[in-house]
Amino acid sequence: MKILKTLLTIVVLPVVICVLAVVIFKSVMVPVNFDHERGLREKVAIQRLKDIRSLEAAYKSVNGKFTASIDSLIDFYRTGKMSIIMQIGSSDDSAAVANTQLLKKKNKKITPEQMYELYLQGEKNLVFSISQEIFVKDTLFRSRENFVVDSLRYIPFSGSEKVQFDAVVKRVSGVNVPLFEAKMPFELLLKGMDKQLIINLKADRKAQDRYAGLMVGSVSSPNNNAGNWE
Repeated sequence: MKILKTLLTIVVLPVVICVLAVVIFKSVMVPVNFDHERGLREKVAIQRLKDIRSLEAAYKSVNGKFTASIDSLIDFYRTGKMSIIMQIGSSDDSAAVANTQLLKKKNKKITPEQMYELYLQGEKNLVFSISQEIFVKDTLFRSRENFVVDSLRYIPFSGSEKVQFDAVVKRVSGVNVPLFEAKMPFELLLKGMDKQLIINLKADRKAQDRYAGLMVGSVSSPNNNAGNWE
């Protein structure tokens, strides 16, 4: 009997301790791994929402309002045009400023377009600005080699679930204010992750009266198109 107890102490107890250690380790690592994976997913989602905000702002600059249609937004990117102000020369260049003033004095009706023609012909000693229409796709996201506009439809890591869009024109202090919002709820952005931790996260956001997910803009009240992560 004594030998059996000794064997239990030598063999079984260390095994039990190891099992308990593994269980404790796993229970500690579950929320750690959850937070790590959540951070990675949110980074991708935030960039997508920023891209949506940039494209919505460009759309509004042309159309005077935002759109709740992702199809319209994508079509605007592919085929739409927008005006940009191009600055030629620097106002700190006194010689260029003097030369421009002399040119305007000689020809009081000269237009920025005519000055631009002179600039293209080789007259670089000028200072002026000119509005030009360019294709949206030739200015937005040009530096992003892997940018795919169709991806703006979808919540990343969700299995092709779509971003939730809305856009309205709301009367604020007697003024019509165009508003938009784009949302990615946690249950879709974090799909496939620990369900209980997602429930806990959503409950925590609800207790703080905050949206349970990531969003940019708001149709409830003007917020300068801010993201709720900012």
